[in-house]
Amino acid sequence: MPNIAIILASARPGCAGAAVAHWVLTQAEKRTDATFDLIDLAEVDLPQIDEAMPPALGRYTDPHTQQWADIIADFDGYVIVTPEYNHSFPGVLKNALDRVYAEWNNKAVGLVSYGVDGGVRAVEALRLVLSALQLADVSAQVTLNMRTDFGASFIPGEHQGSTLTTMLDQLVTWSTALVGVRAGSAASSA
Repeated sequence: MPNIAIILASARPGCAGAAVAHWVLTQAEKRTDATFDLIDLAEVDLPQIDEAMPPALGRYTDPHTQQWADIIADFDGYVIVTPEYNHSFPGVLKNALDRVYAEWNNKAVGLVSYGVDGGVRAVEALRLVLSALQLADVSAQVTLNMRTDFGASFIPGEHQGSTLTTMLDQLVTWSTALVGVRAGSAASSA
């Protein structure tokens, strides 16, 4: 059974993403085909990249980088919950993605975005980075609009639940399939 991390990609105090990430986690925990854990990047609090060697070499020297690598390596897939900031995704997410490399490879990722236009430009920009990290992003995505899914609080539209289910279905399928790919890669490099 795949183990999937839900990554809250905003470190801004009082961000709308906390409610979104908890909604995703609550819906995901109803499933019996995967396990889910929440990672809040505000709590991880990674400094800007400070490793002397490029992450692709895997020679991490700083304890916080090794700890992050260990956390990421434990998961078979990810759901990234991201806001859209200035037509892209937050720097805290870019820093977290760029800090390690092999730990992301050959795993699946689903995307939940939010913003004035549903965060679609953040997802567009993010897909390029995910591809470079050899993450397989599933096609279904949840886009939450600040005008319709948020008011005084986060109340997702009725259709959002089924969209999330579709995305999670794809994510679990790909996360399960990619376990074999990683096993094959490990065997061929041994």
